[in-house]
Amino acid sequence: MNLDELFTEENFILDTSRDIAEQTRLDAEVYRQALLTLNGHYQRLIRESYRLIARSDRAERELTLLNAQLQRLAEKLEYEATHDALTGVYNRNAIISRISTTLQQSDAALILLDIDHFKNINDRFGHPRGDAVLQELIKRIECTLPGLASIGRVGGEEFTILLPATSLEAAVIIASTIHAALNVAPLVALPGQLVTASFGLSWGARHSCFEELYAQADRALYQAKRDGRNRLRWG
Repeated sequence: MNLDELFTEENFILDTSRDIAEQTRLDAEVYRQALLTLNGHYQRLIRESYRLIARSDRAERELTLLNAQLQRLAEKLEYEATHDALTGVYNRNAIISRISTTLQQSDAALILLDIDHFKNINDRFGHPRGDAVLQELIKRIECTLPGLASIGRVGGEEFTILLPATSLEAAVIIASTIHAALNVAPLVALPGQLVTASFGLSWGARHSCFEELYAQADRALYQAKRDGRNRLRWG
């Protein structure tokens, strides 16, 4: 259907009005009726235009709202795909990806920490208490981290902290601050005992391999465990 077919009646009235206007000897009442008819249709078109504009505005508002909802949903899905549901830090895949990407751009230090005897906490107090311990412990750790740091959960009670453009010496200071924060007082979730962690640190130059950097930190972590836990080691 073309536009002329959509406005068949209006075109007919316009053509009729034009024909009448071109004639100079018709009775005044004929002109008056033609003008009234033309005016009536014009008013109807104005009303329809207002209605369509209102509908268009409503549709635009609904579309804007829908786009905002879709954006929030996309952000939610992105967050859930990259973050650990319990602690809110990056999940294993996301933190590994961030480490690998960072190493393509700069040097980086890595802190690998494992909560000491966490299985005993779960066995003795139950998994809900263990979950609460993890959540509170991560909050305490995050309070000590510089803004450039990223932390991810790579195992049940094992976490990795990425420090871009950070020397090994600076990473040792940061890890020592975390270590001290965990030893200063018990967690509210487990007031009867300290929850400590063992730390392994490594450093890699730009373009280093993630696997090598992680393996180096992992070896240092296991050395800290062999040496009695609740301590830092680096390689």
